[in-house]
Amino acid sequence: MKNDSLEEIRQTIDRLDQTIIDALGERQRIVRNVLANKMENSKEIRDPGREEKMMESIRKKASAAGMDPYFLEQLFREVIHHSVRYQTNALVDHQNEKAENSSIKVAYQGTDGAFSHQVAMRHFKQRYDEVVCVGFTRFDQAAEAVEKGDADVAMLPIENTTAGSINDTYDLLAEKDLFIIGEEILRVIHCLMAPQKVELDNIRRVLSHPQAIAQCSHFLAKLPRCHVESYFDTAMAARKVRNDGDLSQAAIGSAYAAELYDLEILKHDLANQKENYTRFVVVSTDEVSCDPQLNCKTSLIFATADEKGALLSCLNLLGDHGINMTKLESRPRPHHPWQSLFYLDLEGNTEELRVADALEKLKKRAQYVKILGSYPVREGKW
Repeated sequence: MKNDSLEEIRQTIDRLDQTIIDALGERQRIVRNVLANKMENSKEIRDPGREEKMMESIRKKASAAGMDPYFLEQLFREVIHHSVRYQTNALVDHQNEKAENSSIKVAYQGTDGAFSHQVAMRHFKQRYDEVVCVGFTRFDQAAEAVEKGDADVAMLPIENTTAGSINDTYDLLAEKDLFIIGEEILRVIHCLMAPQKVELDNIRRVLSHPQAIAQCSHFLAKLPRCHVESYFDTAMAARKVRNDGDLSQAAIGSAYAAELYDLEILKHDLANQKENYTRFVVVSTDEVSCDPQLNCKTSLIFATADEKGALLSCLNLLGDHGINMTKLESRPRPHHPWQSLFYLDLEGNTEELRVADALEKLKKRAQYVKILGSYPVREGKW
């Protein structure tokens, strides 16, 4: 290889990369067969002892191959997370009599190429032969499609690590008769895109969704003489930029949207915070039951009596049952001026005795309680 040209070396690397991809694909096919055996024999989907022995072996093999043991350990832990994710979803489908379903219709806010469209495909593509995604202009329209039976589920963003909570989704969860049955986390990488490669100084107008604009505010503040305009959705903004063909106009969206609408990326990774993630929830008219072996969280809404220490009393009740709370959010309570609804995520499953007991006691202590559902925790970093 010493005398090979750069192009020949790159071709060799490409072949090695393809070998890695093929091996991961074969590994995943074997995982499917192993899962069928586990479900038939009621075995746990995770074996922590085997996983740690596997990591020990990988670290030794990494050193022998001249590789960084830490790097390979982290890489294989992500491979395991992917495997567990697939097995978890398959087990939930099996327990809720959905394993035989070959297709699913998903409502989301936006159009083809939107982050919500991207995350819907990612969440369901390995579980169903056909995933039909239907875009709507607003979040409430996507939720109503599920209520009316025009879609099986909706994929709704609920919080972002840069811009915070998405209040429209929280309000819909309080208003609608819907349950959370899953979650997905997407690393959001915003790109500035235009019909052709142009200098940033030439851009006079940038279109995007308000959340994307908020997440990229530092970058946008540095663009001279540029008007920033809110649009329905990142992908819709990209499509408009493509259709208008105006070289002084750009959109902020995903690289997927740029590819879909044949736009040139002018700048990559624009967010104020580089570790920029959005959490999405999957909502349905039917709740799901989760096996106690699964790592789950439970989401709920509650309101307290208007008296001193009422909120603290409710939270202490959960703490006394050994329940860890992972998120607490307040929103104004509709039709009750100056009162709040509290949105709470906690570790655990309503199938667990301690969680069920705590929630029953909470219903007696709080003024109002709505259980939004228990569902598997999204694990892994990617």
